[in-house]
Amino acid sequence: MARGGKEDDALVEQPEGDAPNPVWFKPIMIGLMLVGLVWVLVFYLSGSNQLPIPGIGAWNLAVGFGIAFIGFLMTTRWR
Repeated sequence: MARGGKEDDALVEQPEGDAPNPVWFKPIMIGLMLVGLVWVLVFYLSGSNQLPIPGIGAWNLAVGFGIAFIGFLMTTRWR
């Protein structure tokens, strides 16, 4: 059983939905995860709990975890 030529390899088609991600996808994904982490760290390290956004108090945790969560959601679409 001899292997065919190059034309056999050309017949393999990839599905339309498996296109590679754009160049910006991975830096944005990692950036969102890091920004969320830094947001939570700044909230905890500021003793008065008034940073990064004064006036919302512990909701800064929700904002930080929300930003990081969006980055983690992007990992499910990474190819």
